[in-house]
Amino acid sequence: MSDTFFDQEHDEVQWEPPRRGARRLLVLLALVVVVVVVLLAAVGLWAKGKIDPSGDPGEEVSLTVPEGATTADIAELLATEGVISDATVFGYYVRFSGGASFQAGEYTLARNSAMGDVVEVLDRGPQITFDTLTVPEGLTLGEVAERVGSIERFSSERFLELAGSGEVRSAYQPAGVDSLEGLVFPDTYRFDETEDEAALLRRMVELFDQVATEAGYGRDTPPNGLSTYETLVVASLVESEARVPEDRGKISRVIHNRIEADMLLQIDATVIYARGGQRRPNGQVLFSDLEVDSPYNTYKNPGLPPTPIAIPGRASLEAALNPTPGDWLYYVKYEQNGAHAFSETNAEHNQRIAEAKAKGVNP
Repeated sequence: MSDTFFDQEHDEVQWEPPRRGARRLLVLLALVVVVVVVLLAAVGLWAKGKIDPSGDPGEEVSLTVPEGATTADIAELLATEGVISDATVFGYYVRFSGGASFQAGEYTLARNSAMGDVVEVLDRGPQITFDTLTVPEGLTLGEVAERVGSIERFSSERFLELAGSGEVRSAYQPAGVDSLEGLVFPDTYRFDETEDEAALLRRMVELFDQVATEAGYGRDTPPNGLSTYETLVVASLVESEARVPEDRGKISRVIHNRIEADMLLQIDATVIYARGGQRRPNGQVLFSDLEVDSPYNTYKNPGLPPTPIAIPGRASLEAALNPTPGDWLYYVKYEQNGAHAFSETNAEHNQRIAEAKAKGVNP
């Protein structure tokens, strides 16, 4: 039997170029890919311009985000005010940035802002608005209440009622005295919408206590055996009478000297207070005013008034506790700027009055 041989070599597969139709399909697919890439690039550039517009941010605008506003509502508001350029893009930007729930309230934003900056401001929450109240030295509690009432949401009547109720008390307020007359501190106060009349009054009293303590009240012994509260009354008299800083210590000394000499204080400011704070147009106190029947009238009643008559500042608090050394018993307005002349005798005092009138100063 003869051997049979087999050829174990396989024929190689030969590559044949694609037919014409297949080539056209590949070319078309390539063109589609190019078009898509170009379109995506164009959309990307367009979106980038919307998200981060060219140029600097514009003027600031105040916006109020209402309660219950959705992201779409806020986007429309921002676009209407020119803060962002496209509400739809902003909605997608917020969504793809992780989403957010923005709070209702007041915001300050700039026109032509980058969306990232806008989201950052909104994420911080609404800005807190503050009211400002300036309370100068020398006001009565009633006058302070009037200023408090100038804030739209506050009531002067409510403030004054609280200040006389004993609900808020000073550390320097004696038992049995409910009025905070002279026990609130003159300053400029900033407060937000969460604070009411009681909160504001409490801050005024706390600041007064702090300043009085720093001035030495409760630590230093008052002169002439006066109590701490009586010395605060002196401070209110000094505040009401002094017109230039250098007079405070001297007026305090006159008050202390008269108390020690058992003389009537005869302070015009107490008469004005006794008349309900009614000042005459020219600032004068008439002889008829001196007859007003009131424990605050120091022309008729010996000693100090029963309470302070005004709110003293730090300098008057210090002057009442540390009067300038001297033997004066009298003073009179002597200069046009309100500075006083001080005298030890009644004769010298009358001479100073005549000299002041000769200079055209109304004593």
